[in-house]
Amino acid sequence: MDVQNKHIVVIGAARSGLAVASLLKRKGAKPFVTDRNELEPSVCSRLAGQEIPFEHRGHTEKAEQGDFAVLSPGVPTEAPLVQRYLNSGKEVFSEIEVASWFNRTPVVAVTGSNGKTTVTNWMDHTWNLAEIDHHTAGNIGYAFSDTIDTAQEKQAVLLEVSSFQLDHIRSFHPRISLLLNITPDHLDRYEHNFDKYAAAKFRITENQSSGDWLIYNYDDKTIAGHVESLKKKEDAPRLLAFSGRQELSGIDGAFVRDQQIILTFNREEEILMPTTDVNLSGKHNLNNGLATALAARASEIKSDVIRESLSSFEGVEHRLEQVRTVGGVRYVNDSKATNINAVWYALDSFKVPLTLILGGRDKGNDYRELADQIREKVHTVIAIGEATPMIEEQLKAIVPHFKTADTMNEAVRLGKRNAKRGEVVLLSPACSSFDMYENYQHRGNEFKKAVNRL
Repeated sequence: MDVQNKHIVVIGAARSGLAVASLLKRKGAKPFVTDRNELEPSVCSRLAGQEIPFEHRGHTEKAEQGDFAVLSPGVPTEAPLVQRYLNSGKEVFSEIEVASWFNRTPVVAVTGSNGKTTVTNWMDHTWNLAEIDHHTAGNIGYAFSDTIDTAQEKQAVLLEVSSFQLDHIRSFHPRISLLLNITPDHLDRYEHNFDKYAAAKFRITENQSSGDWLIYNYDDKTIAGHVESLKKKEDAPRLLAFSGRQELSGIDGAFVRDQQIILTFNREEEILMPTTDVNLSGKHNLNNGLATALAARASEIKSDVIRESLSSFEGVEHRLEQVRTVGGVRYVNDSKATNINAVWYALDSFKVPLTLILGGRDKGNDYRELADQIREKVHTVIAIGEATPMIEEQLKAIVPHFKTADTMNEAVRLGKRNAKRGEVVLLSPACSSFDMYENYQHRGNEFKKAVNRL
């Protein structure tokens, strides 16, 4: 896409929006940034310093005058301004699509309902151990657009990619894509239609061809169905499957046999390492490790480096993060668990009685899907945020003790009052944070502050 002298409207002045506006300015375009919210003075100063015109506290007619629009991931397709562009026949692109126009470095892109932050960081750890120069960006850290000026000097760009970022791509093309899992999430952004949400995730493979790799979860039926349709393409990407549940026969990928991780390439098996040597616990983290190992192998990273990575990676902040033990009770921050499936995996990681802090802004959850895990392990649920009435309606009769809290500090103190030595108080909300906090990191940090006050 030639952007020289094009008038391009960037909708949303969050991290990605600011990054793509700056990139477009550097590439000779005439970006205009619009945001319906009030911008921080530092953001206004940043835009003014780059001579990028902007507006905030609402959208004026200027916002409709772009040759095309670029969206920050937080802006839904249903937003009136976006719809006006689409209805007028003008194109709308995501930030990662625009960044990809100027990228000349192989992209490894990870998506999925759960685990994508862990896998992206795990790959970053692996690439560091392999001493491969790279950027790690996308839905974590900093925006893809921020990597462009130096990416030509790098050997890889590792991207965490959300469904929102994939909604408006056209030519975005990962050399290696990873589909970890697809479970109901963000359905409020997809008309409460799971198939539409899954279709957005599948777009990561849209422009891949026979010179590329797709690494996918063999055990996920939704993904497996998509892979079967991909196989019918004449120039389908090369496939690598991973499974934590069953041995893979006749296909390349990674699986477990007799507590050993097995890698298969070109139908030749290699015993990589014992599963007991993987540093992160839990079945979901075993899957994350298998996916990471395959991405590394597809990038020609040696097995000894992969072994070292799987045995030394310590996880990411706000994902089953051990905060502190007080009076024999462990406090665990899983603020990044913003959907039901993530909470299910979190509960599956513990074998001791739990107090569970749930809630925030609901995204169309059915909390009853946690019923079996709660009956088995959770004696107290503490609900917070806007979702409290829904959580109470669906879970109060299931859990022995149900409580509500107005603040995180109150929730943590209730947790302390109800938990006994040897137990765990777990923040694993199943909801977005935007009713009370700026983001899940802010929520997790407030939880940690509250725990450290005990």
